[in-house]
Amino acid sequence: MEKTIEEIKQGTSLVLEQKEGNAKKLFIESYGCQMNFSDSEIVASILVNQGYNTTQNLEEADLVLVNTCSIRDKAEQTIRKRLEKYNAVKKINPNMKVGVLGCMAERLKDKFLEEEKIVDMVVGPDAYKDIPNLLKEVEDGRDAINVILSKEETYGDISPVRLNSNGVTAFVSITRGCDNMCTFCVVPFTRGRERSRDTQSITEEIQDLWSRGFKEITLLGQNVDSYLWYGGGLKKDFVKATDMQKATAVDFAQLLDMCATQFPKMRFRFSTSNPQDMHVEVIEVMAKHHNICNYIHLPVQSGSTRILKEMNRQHTREEYMTLIDNIKRIIPDITLSQDMITGFPTETEEDHQDTLSLMKYVKYDFGFMFSYSERPGTMAARKMEDDVPEDIKKRRLTEIVDLQQIHALEKTKRFVGQTVEVLIEKDSKRSSEHWSGRNSQSTVVVFPKENYKPGDFVNVKITDCTAATLIGEAVGYSEIMQG
Repeated sequence: MEKTIEEIKQGTSLVLEQKEGNAKKLFIESYGCQMNFSDSEIVASILVNQGYNTTQNLEEADLVLVNTCSIRDKAEQTIRKRLEKYNAVKKINPNMKVGVLGCMAERLKDKFLEEEKIVDMVVGPDAYKDIPNLLKEVEDGRDAINVILSKEETYGDISPVRLNSNGVTAFVSITRGCDNMCTFCVVPFTRGRERSRDTQSITEEIQDLWSRGFKEITLLGQNVDSYLWYGGGLKKDFVKATDMQKATAVDFAQLLDMCATQFPKMRFRFSTSNPQDMHVEVIEVMAKHHNICNYIHLPVQSGSTRILKEMNRQHTREEYMTLIDNIKRIIPDITLSQDMITGFPTETEEDHQDTLSLMKYVKYDFGFMFSYSERPGTMAARKMEDDVPEDIKKRRLTEIVDLQQIHALEKTKRFVGQTVEVLIEKDSKRSSEHWSGRNSQSTVVVFPKENYKPGDFVNVKITDCTAATLIGEAVGYSEIMQG
């Protein structure tokens, strides 16, 4: 649940430039968090070199892949429905092969392949380089599976193709896996233990994106703040590193500083942060560089220290509030967003009120809020009874969402009358006469097009707002465009 799931992107089928001479067609669809969408770009890169071009037409595909998410029950049910659809098409096109990628792969491999026989291939998040071999197995009439989790794989040597890209913003993956073992979360079991990507391969990928005109990078990981490159291997094995490895290791604050310094005309974001790993050095680096956005996604999950302990979160309510105080002291115009789970096992009305009071203390700009759903394989599913009735979960979630809406409007209103720097990304959804982009705080801004273009950094005077969008007029290029 550390991962932000954008509902609008769910089930997006991905298309990239067609490579001449490639005769086979790949249909690849992604669900879940941004890590899954990033992984689909890696898979597409591998398959381009195996003779595949992407298609959005399911019926003409030779290979259909669905990149899956286990974070919520709703995602699993959606993917099962999609697999039924693929198999209906497969009856018409029997040569079509169907594969499941990602976080559902390991847990449901036997069910998918042997019991239900609904797919030909199951591939875990660390086995994408093995897809060409697995395809040979499938073509020879055998089911193919590789869900082995790796201690080393970061895909640092693969330059992902950018799928459905606006050509302005891109994600660059810096870590894989997670060590946190939150009791509600399947990620450590589906994506393995935490390891970081080679610093040089990260900056090389950013350099490549810069040379192709991209203007904003989001550094991506299950838990970016615990990034630690010391030559490869698991984060937990850093204690066994040599003195030289320890002396030359790069942590997240240093990586962020390096990126902002090396690419002063690019803008940087990062996601997702974990409260216990968000060190003051990271906040100070953010404050130091104009081109690091003043936005932190900082999941808390609950405002109750007792529930946080049940969730195996490595912080208390008070520690989280102290962190918020430090962030606001160092970066006064920061924007903060949250993930919140309501109805976790044993949650009382008092715990729920603690969550509401924490929200009032922080006043988040955005939020991703869910009622608890038991995920097979997690510690909570094994050890705890899902004992909060659905009607109470629903009522508590409504109260959390309603409070967030009040705060969101209040926080957005603070920009009215200000001039903010906006990176133009695309046409506004509502009007082809307006551009849409985001300011440093990640709030969407729309304004008349005039002579500006996507990729421009523009100063926009804000005249009005809704709870989620700022409305204004451009008053000229921003400083980042000068020189």
